[in-house]
Amino acid sequence: MAGLVVRPRSRILQGHDWVYSTEVLKTFGAPVDGEIVSLKDGRDRLLGSAIYNSKSQIVARRISRQRQDLDKDFFQRRIARAASWRERSGCNPELCRLIWSEADGLPGVVADRYGDVIVLQTLTLAMDLAKTMIAECLTELPGVAHVIERNDAGIRTLEGLPPVTGCLHGGDPGERVIELSGARFSVNFLSGHKTGLYLDQAENYAFVAGYSRGLKVLDCFANQGGFALTCLAAGADSVTAVESGTEAVRRLESNAAMNQRSLEILARDVFDALPALARSERTFDLIILDPPSFTKAKGRTHEALKGYEELHRLAAPLLAPNGLLATFSCSHHISSAAFLESIAAGISGAKKSAHVIGTMGQPLDHPLALHIPETSYLKGFLLASRPGF
Repeated sequence: MAGLVVRPRSRILQGHDWVYSTEVLKTFGAPVDGEIVSLKDGRDRLLGSAIYNSKSQIVARRISRQRQDLDKDFFQRRIARAASWRERSGCNPELCRLIWSEADGLPGVVADRYGDVIVLQTLTLAMDLAKTMIAECLTELPGVAHVIERNDAGIRTLEGLPPVTGCLHGGDPGERVIELSGARFSVNFLSGHKTGLYLDQAENYAFVAGYSRGLKVLDCFANQGGFALTCLAAGADSVTAVESGTEAVRRLESNAAMNQRSLEILARDVFDALPALARSERTFDLIILDPPSFTKAKGRTHEALKGYEELHRLAAPLLAPNGLLATFSCSHHISSAAFLESIAAGISGAKKSAHVIGTMGQPLDHPLALHIPETSYLKGFLLASRPGF
């Protein structure tokens, strides 16, 4: 087997599973992109087997500490283990993230299950080459009738992969209605948002909605209405949803009608909408900030933190006395501590004060691999305003 020798002090020697191009001391045996390679240290000791792509900044991603082939038996075992973990951890096996990339030992593979439909992403070259086999293994799970490929994520370009969308098994399932926390959402797996819904926020929808009864709610970056509609289902007095995406607004309107809920929709950029609401002297009892990732690159964390600071500076004046603020970051490059500092800076910049009354994060179907911090990305805080300070 061809392979790589890693440099001393490479992160894989401390337990991580990635090898960056700068960490390769030398190659041997002419490794081929998309195939399995051996990883060794400078003393010729085996560190494991990895998928290889010379075009990627992460040239190797370990899949085992032993010698391992990418055969059907490998995928069957890893998928079965992932499914078993979701079942044992109390996740809804019919509505969950079934496979979460490195956390489940399948680097670059993301699979979300919606009943008899599984939406698959293969974001690394080796896994993309094996996607037909992966889909075949997924159909062996009880009750699976469709496997949809949603390989239109921009991150695939880092692996030299083109965008692809289509049916890998079972044909187009059409529109499906999914229920989360008392609200229903229509999902189109081939043309809708990413893999369908933000399953990583499902528990947080319920948690935040639990505080919303009788309150005036402002949901920023509302997307298809996850927080907005679950808050209305939980008894919110009113909801104003801010969303700039044309397709997302259409979905939000459709989902609101399907749930027979009435809400105010502001189809504009949040950074423009918040000052306009402040000029109108409007206030809200509960404000939700759930923006898309402000950075996907480690070198741009400073800009992202400034963006979070500005977002909270604009939102704070709209918070009613004794109001609540639920706020999230979904970038793994932003630590919880750094995110909280940016929140504090923004709220202080608005001459307001608040305290933290709750924390939020990823559900158990998005497990965190202890040795791979990149598998941890979603963090959230629930704050209460401190009037008079």
